[in-house]
Amino acid sequence: MADEVVLLDRWPSPYCMRVRIALALKGVICEIKDEDLSNKSTLLLQMNPVHKKVPVLIHNGKPICESLIIVEYIDQVWNEKPPLLPSDPYQRAHAKFWADFSDKMILNKSMSLLTSKREELEVATKEFKENLKLLEEQLGDKHYFGGEELGFLDVALLPIITGFKTREIYGKFKIEDEFSKLFAWANRCLQKESVSKSIPDQEKMYGLIVEMRKKFGVE
Repeated sequence: MADEVVLLDRWPSPYCMRVRIALALKGVICEIKDEDLSNKSTLLLQMNPVHKKVPVLIHNGKPICESLIIVEYIDQVWNEKPPLLPSDPYQRAHAKFWADFSDKMILNKSMSLLTSKREELEVATKEFKENLKLLEEQLGDKHYFGGEELGFLDVALLPIITGFKTREIYGKFKIEDEFSKLFAWANRCLQKESVSKSIPDQEKMYGLIVEMRKKFGVE
């Protein structure tokens, strides 16, 4: 009997992007249901009654919540393809640490772009660049954070690519000029169909941010 896989999704969500990428990398056939978070579906409320948010992966009727947990679940269940997490315990812990870092220090703070005034954006840009520097040090001269192939940490970090254009415009700097290794990593990742088809392009994300900033009255 074939697996029944459903993803409760929202296209701009960086957390949902992670799950879409992991599913694509593993070749999992999945029904994607885009959620209207201003009018949450009964299915979402049933499948994630605690946080009531996306993403939720429903595998054969059973829900899995929280993006990094979902990515690890996908890696363990669909194990016919190369693993995303390394087998070495230290390397696994290392990848999970930096994935958690990306949540706390980058993705969770990305909402500030929606409500920050121009002067506040200068502070946010400074912090963002400091965090990119730390990530670039972790990347070093490797092709991917996972080494020669995309791994768990790459999947965790890939959503930041969609915000590069927005960060450059509001922060008045160029990723390519200041973080050439990260820029090259992003381009390598985007050459993979499993990535490029799983995340929105930067123009679309920039347009959404501009629209939301106008809605919040900060443009």
